[in-house]
Amino acid sequence: MTTQVWIAVLVGLAATVDDLARRRIANWIPAAALAGGFGWQIGQDGWVGALHALAGTAAGFAVFLAFYLLGGMGGGDVKLMAGFGALLGTGRLIEAALWTAGIGGLLALGVVAFQWVRGRFGSRGIETGAKKVQGDSIPYAPAITLGVWLSLVPKG
Repeated sequence: MTTQVWIAVLVGLAATVDDLARRRIANWIPAAALAGGFGWQIGQDGWVGALHALAGTAAGFAVFLAFYLLGGMGGGDVKLMAGFGALLGTGRLIEAALWTAGIGGLLALGVVAFQWVRGRFGSRGIETGAKKVQGDSIPYAPAITLGVWLSLVPKG
């Protein structure tokens, strides 16, 4: 595995675990993706690599900004995609975003199906300690992570 893949694996695992456990992505995770992405890109192509990382960061931020502004996505998801954008560059980021959208759609269908089954046959919420989880949000870091990982699979 390349350094780029290792960075994507480690950052993706950290983001997924954090999002599933806390429904938040700690700021250090997208910052690690950003730093790793810039470091990897500069190591590959020098200052041209820095420009690729910068363009990827801007594209990654822009991809999910509209969803954030509409209230459909958290700020951590936007920052995570921006961090991955630095690692991937714009070309591969677009592929990752398409993979992410497809996986996110499947994840949303799964959640809707689960909620329908639970509503029809089970309780309305799941007790977890002192608070009740209603399932009104879907952690999106797993979809982002899988989308990024799939974009890094060698073609051909």
